[in-house]
Amino acid sequence: MKKEVVITTPYITLGQLLKMEDIIASGGQAKWYLREKSVFLNDEPENRRGKKLYDGDTVRVPDVGLFFIKSK
Repeated sequence: MKKEVVITTPYITLGQLLKMEDIIASGGQAKWYLREKSVFLNDEPENRRGKKLYDGDTVRVPDVGLFFIKSK
């Protein structure tokens, strides 16, 4: 699944994206999820829930989808 995620702030964190897209149920699960699953930011592995995502970034979550960050 490919999806464009529109943000109204300068950035969002990876944990916020996972929660916003219902990949995790709560923000507290982000640390566990990123430790157990592979997530790629701009084709590089990323495991920091506080990593800032900006306009133009892509996040790939295997078996879930590809997310394009777009600012409004």
